[in-house]
Amino acid sequence: MRRISVHAPSQTIFIVSLIFVVIGVLDAVTTIFMLPIAPLWIVTIGYVILALGCWVRGI
Repeated sequence: MRRISVHAPSQTIFIVSLIFVVIGVLDAVTTIFMLPIAPLWIVTIGYVILALGCWVRGI
């Protein structure tokens, strides 16, 4: 069985994913943002970026 190597994401990846999550939450709570995509998908994209940053080296 092969082990998955997980490491901390770079600061850039963390900030980008945090921006996506904050925009998604603000879009769900307020009417400031009128984005054509559902807030759930924006938050999901942010967490996928963070997960990729933990699993893939060099991004």
